Amino acid sequence: MATETAQAALPHWDMTTIYPSVESPEFTQAVAGLEGQIAALEKQAEDLPAGNGTIDDATVTRFEAIVGALDEALGLAMLSEAFVYGFIATNSRDAAAQAKESELRQLFSRMSKIETRLTAWVGSLDGEALIARSPVAAEQAYLVRQSVVAARHLMAQPEEDLAAELTLSGGSAWGKLHVDLTSQLMVPVEKEPGTIVELPMSEIRNLATDPDRGVRERAFTAEIKTWSLWATPIAGALNGVKGEHATLADRRGWNEILDQSLFQNHIDRKTLDAMLGAARAAFPDIRRYLKAKARALGLEQLAWYDLTAPLSSNDKVWSWDEAVAFLNDQFGSYSPKMRELAERAVRERWIDAEPRPGKVGGAFCMPVRDDESRILANYTPAFDGVSTLAHELGHAYHNLCQASVSPLRRMQTPMTLAETASTFCETILRKAAIAQGTEDEQLTILEGALQDASGIVVDITSRFLFESAVCERRKHRELSADEFCELMLDAQRQTYGDGVASDQLHPYMWAVKTHYYSSGYAFYNYPYMFGLLFGLGLYAQYETDPDTFRTNYDALLASTGDADAAELAARFGFDIQNPAFWEGSLSVIKADVDTFVALVDRRAGA
Repeated sequence: MATETAQAALPHWDMTTIYPSVESPEFTQAVAGLEGQIAALEKQAEDLPAGNGTIDDATVTRFEAIVGALDEALGLAMLSEAFVYGFIATNSRDAAAQAKESELRQLFSRMSKIETRLTAWVGSLDGEALIARSPVAAEQAYLVRQSVVAARHLMAQPEEDLAAELTLSGGSAWGKLHVDLTSQLMVPVEKEPGTIVELPMSEIRNLATDPDRGVRERAFTAEIKTWSLWATPIAGALNGVKGEHATLADRRGWNEILDQSLFQNHIDRKTLDAMLGAARAAFPDIRRYLKAKARALGLEQLAWYDLTAPLSSNDKVWSWDEAVAFLNDQFGSYSPKMRELAERAVRERWIDAEPRPGKVGGAFCMPVRDDESRILANYTPAFDGVSTLAHELGHAYHNLCQASVSPLRRMQTPMTLAETASTFCETILRKAAIAQGTEDEQLTILEGALQDASGIVVDITSRFLFESAVCERRKHRELSADEFCELMLDAQRQTYGDGVASDQLHPYMWAVKTHYYSSGYAFYNYPYMFGLLFGLGLYAQYETDPDTFRTNYDALLASTGDADAAELAARFGFDIQNPAFWEGSLSVIKADVDTFVALVDRRAGA
C-alpha cells in the first residue's frame, strides 16, 4: 500500500507551454518558418565556392552569414524536435505526433545536407586564418578545427546527400521501429502466484527492484519470454543500424566505427585504453561487492534479477514529495542557482515521472529552449528513483549553464562530457543521504551507489565488448537473434565473472538498450564510464576547495562544446591519458566496496 501511495500522484510534463498541440496553428506556423529558413540555407550552401586557402573579406562575410542563419535554424529545429518527441516519448501510440515527427525528419535530412556542405567548405579553407580574421569563427574555433578534420572523412557531396536521404528509411527508421515497438510491449506476468496481469515492459523491468525474490524471478522470466517473441524484428533493427554504421564509416575513410566515435566524443584511443584498462583492473573489486550482496541476501550467488534487489523489504519508501524536498535541500547545499533549477523543474512541470503504457523506458533529459529542459523518468519510490532524478536534473543544470551558448556550440558537447553534471549531482545527493541516514539506510544507499558503479564499470564494459564484436561481424553479414544473444552472454561472462551465476545472465540486453539503435551515433556506452569517473574526480576537487570549484564549474559546463575533453580536464589538473587518473577515481569505488563488505560481514557475524 505504501508503494501505491507513493506512486499515486506522479507528475506528467507539460509541453503546451511551448505550443498548444502538435496540430495547433502555432506549431504549424513554426514548422513552416523552419522550412523557410532551411530553404534559404540551402541556397546559401549551394553557392559555397571551393576554398583556395585564401581568407578574404568576402569569405569571412559568407562564413558569418551562413553560420548565423544555421544557428537560428538549429535553435528552432531543436525546439520543434523536442516538442514533438515530448508527446511520442510518453505515448508512442500518438498518431498525430508520429506523423509530425516524420515530417520533421524530412526537414532534418535537408539540414544534415547543409551541415555537410558547410563542413566540406570550411575544411577546404585555412581554418587558422579564418579564426584570426573572423570574430564569429574565433567564437566557433573548436567547430572550425573539427570541421577541418571531419572534411577529410566526407564522401563526395552527392553521396552525402543520398546518405542523408536514405537514412530516413534506413538507420533512422530502424531506430524508430525499436523505440515504437519496445515502448508498446505489454508483458503477461504472474506478479502474485496464480494471478496473471499485463504490464508495460517499463513496469516489468522496474519489478527488478521488488524485495520479493519470487516476484523478481517471475518478472525476469516473463521479460525474457517477451523479448524472445519479438527478437526477430528487433534483431532486424539492430542489423539495419549497424549495417549503416559499417557502410558509412568505410565509405568515409574511418579505419573503424570506433575511430569515428572517438572523434565525435572528443577523446583519443590512448584515453579510452587508459580508462578501460583501469576499469578491467577494478573488476575483482566489483565482484567482491556482488558476492557480498549475495551473502546479504542469503544467496549462494546472484542471478541477473538480483542485481538491483533491495537488501531489505523495510527499505525507506521515498514518496514523490519527499524526493523533491530532499533534492531541493541538497542542491541548495551546493548553490542557490542549483536549488532554483530543481524547484523550477517541478514548478513549471518539466518532469514526466509516471510509468505507463506507451511510454519509453529508462530516463533522459532533453534541452527545449534557452535554459529550459524536459526530464523523463519512470519513478520508483526507492532511493534509486531519487538518484535517477538527481542525475537527470544534473543534465538540466548543464543545459542551464549553456543557455547563452549558440546552438552550434551546444551541439558540439560530446557524450563524454555530457555526463559530467549528472554524475556530480548524483554524488551530492548520495553523500548527503549517507550522512543523514540511519545505519540501515546508509547500507542501502551505499549498496545503491555500488549498483551504479557496477553498472558503469562492469556493465558498460560488457556493452562495449558486445558492440565491438557486433560491429566487426556486421561488416561481413547480418547476425541472427541467437547470435546477438550469444555475443551478449559472452560479454557478460567476461565482465561479471563469478559475481553473477553464469546460467542466470540476460541474453537480451541488446534488445533492451535503445543506445544500440542510434543511427548517427555508435558506441553509446563508454561515455557513461567517462562521465562517472570524471565526475568523481571533479567531486573530489569540490570537497578540497568548494569556493574555487564553484567559480570554475559553471564555466566548464558552458564550454563543453568548445574544446576536446583532455583540454577541458587539464583546467582542473587532470591528465585523462594517464591511467593513474582513472585509477584514482576507481579507488573511491574500491573504498566503498571495502566499507560495504565489512558491514555485510559484521552483520553476518552479529
